Amino acid sequence: MQLIFETERLIVRKLKLSDLKGLHEMQSNSNVMRYTTGNIKTLKENEMELLKLIKFYNLPMNNFWVYAIQLKPSTDFIGTVAIIKEENNDAEIGFRLLEKYWNKKFGTEIVNGLINYCKLNDYKTLIANSVFKNLASIKIFENAKFKCVENFISEDLKLPEQKFILEL
Repeated sequence: MQLIFETERLIVRKLKLSDLKGLHEMQSNSNVMRYTTGNIKTLKENEMELLKLIKFYNLPMNNFWVYAIQLKPSTDFIGTVAIIKEENNDAEIGFRLLEKYWNKKFGTEIVNGLINYCKLNDYKTLIANSVFKNLASIKIFENAKFKCVENFISEDLKLPEQKFILEL
């Protein structure tokens, strides 16, 4: 296991091929995907995406990382986090959880873990976007002291979104 960081109940690590089942469960769930791409994915599409994400780890000058979230002490895959490095040591962050792990404070825990990880890695500003209807994510970002700085229509979903910023 290639550990990135951990929290009280969670481990964030590099994705591996054995994550396909959990990734597919998450990305074929319309409730999960309605706040992301809006489209559910087939097993084959998820397998291709997983292979692509794993290859990104070895690319020189990579600025896009997606990691697995694993529940302690088990090895259960419960979701993903994303860190996209931008200019001036800023980073856009995001997370996605299997629906059965919603409403258990894992979103709050993973966002706080991401904040700590990004501080330790000298990021200066974190950016997070959420569609207006995703009230749970908006609440998580607001409770973590992110400030809403912009409302916009997303290019991919064509839905109203809010952009949040946190200065580290």
